[in-house]
Amino acid sequence: MSKAEKIPASDEAWESGELGGDLAHAEPLKEDIELQIDEALSLQLISIRLQKSLIEDLKAIAALRGVSYQPLMRQVLNRFVDCEKKQLLKERVQEMNDRVSAAKREQADMPPPKQRKVA
Repeated sequence: MSKAEKIPASDEAWESGELGGDLAHAEPLKEDIELQIDEALSLQLISIRLQKSLIEDLKAIAALRGVSYQPLMRQVLNRFVDCEKKQLLKERVQEMNDRVSAAKREQADMPPPKQRKVA
């Protein structure tokens, strides 16, 4: 494409590859760019084995949501962890409330301490 032929900038032009797809204007990535991105986003690379059917389901859901499957997996895990932490906290609070109630019941069943006469 010559310099005289300009393509108007639009989302469609970028998505189709008309813009931004010419290797003559590409710059090689720095070798440590992934490390920089991971550090900036507090991401850590892990390895996990999942059933193929689960991965296919995640990819299908991700496609319907307009994201790739790995960010979707991060969202799913974040949601699970948030809900699980809330559930665990609720259970601990309930346990503490049960202990306090039991202690109050025990205290109510005990006879009052004898009062000493003050001279």
